[in-house]
Amino acid sequence: MTPNALAVGLARALAVSSLIAVPAVHAQQAGGPAADATELDAVQVTGQAVYRDRSDATAPTLSYGVEYFQKFEPRTVGDMLKRVPSVAFVSDVLEYDGARLRGLGAGYTQILINGKKVPGGGNDRSFFVDRIPAEVVERVEIVRSASANRSGDAVAGAINIVLRDAYEFDGGYVRLGASRFDDGEVTPTVAAVASGAVGEGRVLAGVSHQGRYNPKRKTSLRYAAPGGEFDNREDQSDIRDGDDTSFNLSYVRDVGDVGRLSLSGLYVRTDRTETEHSREYNVPVGTARDNLLSVNDQLEDIRQDNFAFKGDYVFDMAGGETAFGVSFARFDEDTVGTEVEVGYDDGETPPAWDGYEGERRLVALRDDESGASVSHRRPVGAAELEFGIDALRKERRFEQRTSEVEADAEGQPLPPYAEFDATVTDIREDRLDPYLMLSGSAGRLDWETGLRMETTDIRIDADGAGFEQDENQLLPSAHLRWNITGQDRLSLSLARTVRRQSFDHLTPVLLEGEYGDNDFIGNPMLEQETAVGLDLGFEHRLGKRGVVGVNLFYRDVGDLIELVSTGEPSESAVEDHEDDVADFVDGNPGAGPTTPGYPVFDPDSFVYTAANVGDGEVFGVELDLSTPLDALGLPDTGVFLNYSWLDSRVDDAIGERRFNDQARSVFNIGFIQDLPTLGMSFGVSYRDQGNAYARLLAEEVTTAYGEDLEAFVENRFGRSWSVRLTGTNLLDASKDEVFHKFDTLGDQIERDYDEYELESEVAGPVYQMVVRYAF
Repeated sequence: MTPNALAVGLARALAVSSLIAVPAVHAQQAGGPAADATELDAVQVTGQAVYRDRSDATAPTLSYGVEYFQKFEPRTVGDMLKRVPSVAFVSDVLEYDGARLRGLGAGYTQILINGKKVPGGGNDRSFFVDRIPAEVVERVEIVRSASANRSGDAVAGAINIVLRDAYEFDGGYVRLGASRFDDGEVTPTVAAVASGAVGEGRVLAGVSHQGRYNPKRKTSLRYAAPGGEFDNREDQSDIRDGDDTSFNLSYVRDVGDVGRLSLSGLYVRTDRTETEHSREYNVPVGTARDNLLSVNDQLEDIRQDNFAFKGDYVFDMAGGETAFGVSFARFDEDTVGTEVEVGYDDGETPPAWDGYEGERRLVALRDDESGASVSHRRPVGAAELEFGIDALRKERRFEQRTSEVEADAEGQPLPPYAEFDATVTDIREDRLDPYLMLSGSAGRLDWETGLRMETTDIRIDADGAGFEQDENQLLPSAHLRWNITGQDRLSLSLARTVRRQSFDHLTPVLLEGEYGDNDFIGNPMLEQETAVGLDLGFEHRLGKRGVVGVNLFYRDVGDLIELVSTGEPSESAVEDHEDDVADFVDGNPGAGPTTPGYPVFDPDSFVYTAANVGDGEVFGVELDLSTPLDALGLPDTGVFLNYSWLDSRVDDAIGERRFNDQARSVFNIGFIQDLPTLGMSFGVSYRDQGNAYARLLAEEVTTAYGEDLEAFVENRFGRSWSVRLTGTNLLDASKDEVFHKFDTLGDQIERDYDEYELESEVAGPVYQMVVRYAF
C-alpha cells in the first residue's frame, strides 16, 4: 500500500467515525433468555467484540458466529467470507461471489446450506455465495478436511452456511438502512427476524430486502505485443443494479419424549440488470470523434430464484439415535442479454461508418437437487458408531438461444431478432453414497475414522444425442486431535476427496472459437479428479475468549482435468483452407490437388477437449488470530488477523505453473474498540489478496487487486436501539489484469502475440447507515 493511499483511506475511516461520534446512553444487557433459547441478536445492541469460536468437531473446523462479522454490516455471505482464512475471490471489484478456499477454483470448494449441498449456476458446479443475504445466517463454518458423513466433493474444503434456527433463538429485531455509492446512488435495506413459541413448537421467520448496486469504471489499453505498437484503448462504464429479496422460515418441535422434527426453508429472488457502455479509440488518451473506433452497449436482464428446503426427524431407537432427512434445492435463472456495436474505420478522418451489428442471447437454466438420507449412530464400547446412506439426484436443463443481426447501411436501424440458433442440454446425475464412521476419545486423544463410497450415474442429452457414464469412488478419512492441555491442541487429518467434472467439459457440443481460433468440444467420458489431502494444525486458547491457530495443508491431485487437442482441425482452419483453395482456383481455372502450388491443408488451430492428464499439488500455511487484548490491560479492544500463504504446481502443454487463478496469499487484519461509558464502539478492517495467474489455451492472465479498507462506528441507545455507520472500499480498490492473447497453442509457445492488453477496473467507496431495534 502506498503512503498516500493509506492516508486517504484512514482519513475516510476517521470521517466515518466522526459523523456519529457523540455521547450515548450506556448499553445494558437485554432481559433474561428463554428457558430453551438464546435471545436473538442481543449482541446487536452491545459493544462487546465477538471472536472466532473454538469448534468441538474432531475434523478441523473453524466456526464464526454472525456476530464476528456483524459490526461491519455485511450484505451477503460473500461479504462475510472475505474476512476468514484462505478464502479468495477472482471477481469484479466489490463483487464477492465464487468463494475459492485455498485459492483454488470455486468448483473445488463445497458450499453447503445447513449441511446440505445446493445447486448453482456455474458450469463448475459452484454456488455464488453473494446470493445469500447475511441477515439469514447464524454462523459460517470452514471445514478444512472431509469426513465420511459428508459429500466428498470438497478438495479444497467445505463452507457450511448455517441459517438461523428457531430452536436456538428467541426474540427478534428490525433493521432499516441505506447505502450511498460514489456516483450518488442510494439503495435501501430492510430486514426483520422474529422467533418464538407457536403451539407445541417454535418458529423463526425472517424477511430481507436490499438494493444491490455496483458502479465500476474500466480502462483497457491494447498493444500488438509487450513493448509493441499501440493498437487501441477502450473506456467502459459497468453498472450492476438490482434487488435481493429473501424469506426464511424454521420450525422445530419435540415429538414425544424421544424425537425432534426440524423443518427449514430459504427463498431468495434476485432481479438484476448489468449495463455496460464502451467506447474504443485509436489513441492512448483523448475522446475526440476523429479517434473513435467503436461504440458498444450491452444490457443483461437477469432474474434468479434460489430455493432450499430441509426436513429432519431425529429420534431414539434401539439404544442409539436414528435420523431421517429430506432436502430439495433449486437454482432457476432467466437472462436476456443484448449487445449492439457500431464500428468505424479509421482509414479516413474522421473514421467512416463500418458497420452496425447486434446479438441477443436468451438463457434459461434450471438446476434441481433433491436428496434423502437415513443414518443411525450408537455407542459401541467406548466409541460411537455412525452409518447411513445419502441419495441425491441432480437435474439440470440449460437452454441458450442466440440471434445475430446487422444493418445494411449507415442510419438504418437493426432488423428485429427473429431467427435464433438454439442449444438445449439436459443432464441428470444420480448418486447413492453409503458411509460408515467410528469416533471416540482415549484420554487426551479424540479420533474419528470413516469410509464413504460415492456412486455416480450421469446421463447427458445434448441437442438430441445421448451419453451415459458411471463412476464409483472410495473415500476414506481419518482425524486425530491431541488435547495437549486445556489451552493447546494438535490436530492431524487425512482424507481422500473428489472434484466433479464441469458441465461444459462433459457436454459434447462444439463451441467455435472458444480459445482464440481453437474450437472446443466436451468429453462425456471425462472422469472425476481425485485428491489425497493432509492437514496438520495447532491451536492455542488465549484467555477466555481468544484463539490463535496455525494449519499446514497439502493436496495431491490426480486425474487432473486439462485441455488437450483432438487432432481435428478447427472450423477456422477449415474455412481458411477453403478460402485459399477458392482463391487459387480463381487464378488457375481447372486446377486440382495435383497442380503445382495448390494449397496444402496445414492447420494451425484445432478442436480441443477436456481429458484426465497428469497430477498436481496444492500446499500452504494458514494462520489465524482472534482475541481481546486482556493481557495488555485492554479488555474492550479486540483484534483479529489471518494470513494464508498459498502455492501449487501443475504441468500443462507449455510447462509448470500454479493452479489457475490461485491467489498467492490472503491477509486480513483489524480491530474493534468498545467504549462502554459512551455506549459506542468503532473498528477498522484491512484486506489484501495476492496476485493470481492463469494460463489457458491461447490466453494468459495475471490478476492483481488493490487493498481494501473498511471502518464502522456504532452508537447504542438503551437496551434495544443501535445506529451503525460503515464505510467500505475506502481505498478505491482496483482490479488490474494483464492479458497475453494468442491465436493458437503454437503461437503461445513461440510468443507470437495476437494482442497484449492492460485492463484496470476501479470502484469508489460505499457508505451504509443502519438502524436496529431488538426486542
